[in-house]
Amino acid sequence: MSDITVFKAKKIITMDTNRPTATHVAVRQGRILAVGNADCANQWGAVNRDDRLAGTVLMPGLVEGHAHMMTGAMWAYAYAGYHDRIDPDGKLWNGMTDINAVIGGLSSYCDGLAADAPLVGWGFDPIFLPTERLNRAHLDQISPDRPIAIIYSNFHLMCVNSKALEMVDYNRDTNLEGVIKGADGAPTGELQEMAAMFPIMRRLGIDFGALSQTESAIRTYGEVAKRAGVTTITDLFSSVEDSDLDLMLRVTGAPDYPLRIVPALGAMGATPDQIAAKAKQLALKSTDKLRLGAVKLMTDGSIQGWTARIRWPGYVGGQPNGIWNTAPDQIHALCEVMHREGIQMHIHVNGDEAAEVSLDALEAAIRKSPWDGHRHVLQHCQMMGADLYHRCVDLGVCANIFSNHIWYFGDQHAALTIGEDCAQRMNACRSALDAGVNIAIHSDAPVTPLAPLFTAWCAVNRQTMTGRTLGGEQCITVPEALYAITLGAAYTLRLDSEIGSIAVGKHADFAILGDDPTAVDPTTLKDVPVLGTVSGGQVHLL
Repeated sequence: MSDITVFKAKKIITMDTNRPTATHVAVRQGRILAVGNADCANQWGAVNRDDRLAGTVLMPGLVEGHAHMMTGAMWAYAYAGYHDRIDPDGKLWNGMTDINAVIGGLSSYCDGLAADAPLVGWGFDPIFLPTERLNRAHLDQISPDRPIAIIYSNFHLMCVNSKALEMVDYNRDTNLEGVIKGADGAPTGELQEMAAMFPIMRRLGIDFGALSQTESAIRTYGEVAKRAGVTTITDLFSSVEDSDLDLMLRVTGAPDYPLRIVPALGAMGATPDQIAAKAKQLALKSTDKLRLGAVKLMTDGSIQGWTARIRWPGYVGGQPNGIWNTAPDQIHALCEVMHREGIQMHIHVNGDEAAEVSLDALEAAIRKSPWDGHRHVLQHCQMMGADLYHRCVDLGVCANIFSNHIWYFGDQHAALTIGEDCAQRMNACRSALDAGVNIAIHSDAPVTPLAPLFTAWCAVNRQTMTGRTLGGEQCITVPEALYAITLGAAYTLRLDSEIGSIAVGKHADFAILGDDPTAVDPTTLKDVPVLGTVSGGQVHLL
């Protein structure tokens, strides 16, 4: 029997300029052997013909360059978000659109918990309920005796009840940035950013790393990705302990596992030299399905949480200018060491001040230790303008842009956070491409749902929840958006020689679609059906 399989499709969109479209692709040993028509692999000998995908459209496997492996595992907690969401099992969870619905939904969930279990919720976002900020009094209505922590959708803030505040001794005398107090001087229950949230997370056992590092969570990540047409994905702030690594190697190494995962080591909790040493050791353990060695730096917070660091004129409501999760001098120190040691960095920058500081740090590091082709990546890039994108080009820095924010939060940003003018250029893909930046676009799942075709639709149409076009001059074309979720994202992960296009020698990773995304009306791009994936030549239908 031949070891060559030729897949037939209605159309194959290759993202390869040498052969943009085809009808057949030949696979041997998990790699692409030939692309073209029915005879494309004949010169290689006898073939097996597989017509299961004959009525579908194939694209390169979609690449999600900014997501987190807790995407599926978060459903172990109560969902408290504004938007309707679908869990990994396909169940629809209706959004909670007012404060009473939030309290009622969480109260119902609480009734099913063991008496000694904390109530942990996720997905809440106060920006949609601006008339009354969630506070400890609301959560005390659910239970005054059970500790409660509700994690906001951006994962940069939370609200807790009085019992939880007592557990960590947060009171009138607490002097810690991020512990928000009311007019009476007492904590309101809102906690902003990591330093303020971590004591609560530790006491309540909220450990996103541990939540992700189970066999079921890793397998669920694969299932969620398959539903979205994704064959390569990141885990963009990972602890990667030895026991975690052994488990990930075993699960991802299984022949039926449909996903390539690229974890980035979180650059916190140790010295820059220690972090660099660990990243280099991890890189030695990489496999085809698990790519290790990059790091993730946290700088500022969240724009919709008013914790991002932004340049003048600041927030339209006069809120303080955000919180540094990593102080600027520490950002400089981390960039210097990681760059010197040849370690690719992914750097969280929501606000434009955070982007500017990060580019300053990268420029200083590059001057000290020249390294062409480093491909460091600024992540989110939500407020970056042409000036900062031109600096990216000068420094060889990539940008992974959070396009989903236009639909999910665009109206609120224009009205409540950064104002109409700055919102017009949020997530400015057009400016980045015109400057010559290598870009990707992303979902930051579970912050927003994993769905690269939806992310592409956001970048193409820039439509908000109210139907307005926010910053039409920043729209990009469908081909540009499809490139950003395939080869563009692969480039930012330093994997463009292996994935991102359907070309000879690359992994046989495909997204199986029910329609041609290049032929539909651009306003319906998000509605193109995903039917499954092919990973390393193995077909995974939904």
